[in-house]
Amino acid sequence: MSRVICKSILSPSLTSTQLRIAPLRTSATKASRMAGEASSPPPPQSSSSSAAPSPSPSSAIDFLSLCHRLKTTKRAGWIRKEVQEPESIADHMYRMGLMALIASDLPGVNREKCIKMAIVHDIAEAIVGDITPADGIPKQEKSRREQEALKNMCELLGGGARAKEISDLWMEYEENSSMEAKVVKDFDKVEMILQALEYEKEQGKDLEEFFESTAGKFQTDLGKAWALEVASRRRKQ
Repeated sequence: MSRVICKSILSPSLTSTQLRIAPLRTSATKASRMAGEASSPPPPQSSSSSAAPSPSPSSAIDFLSLCHRLKTTKRAGWIRKEVQEPESIADHMYRMGLMALIASDLPGVNREKCIKMAIVHDIAEAIVGDITPADGIPKQEKSRREQEALKNMCELLGGGARAKEISDLWMEYEENSSMEAKVVKDFDKVEMILQALEYEKEQGKDLEEFFESTAGKFQTDLGKAWALEVASRRRKQ
């Protein structure tokens, strides 16, 4: 970062007459200025000064280029089950974002926050990939890797308010510490079983294990209702 170098300006020497007059003029000028400030309201702050700083174009493009991996990395569970042309991580997060967009308003739940949380909850997988229970990596280690990846991504974005918002949303989801996090975690499970149902229909797969892995784990009435609808359609196929 550049340093600001302050240069002192030396005033020429003053005559004795100027020394006697200068304080009087200074006092008068100061009193006049104070009177004017007291009678006038403070100037409004400009919107640019109160707005959160945006990432630089370079930081933004670097960050978005890294996020390209979310579009090309396939979800590991479907690869393991040999699903043809499986969805990517970005595909999964996109439909979760749509879920948050169309969901009914819930008391105490910020729908816009849910949309944001849905599109960042797996963002660290751009670096660490899609780690699943089948990989045998402990949850604590998985979380550590993802937190480190998220930190690197936020630094790539240039820090600031936008990076902090992404980090806070991700951590809130990870810790399941709000109603929004609980709703989005339910969307995560609903999206997975809906995708499983679609692969069963399209490719004749038996993906029962994905339904079993979510059974009894929904935290909200909305999530339970949507999961029941998916299960009902599965029974009819």
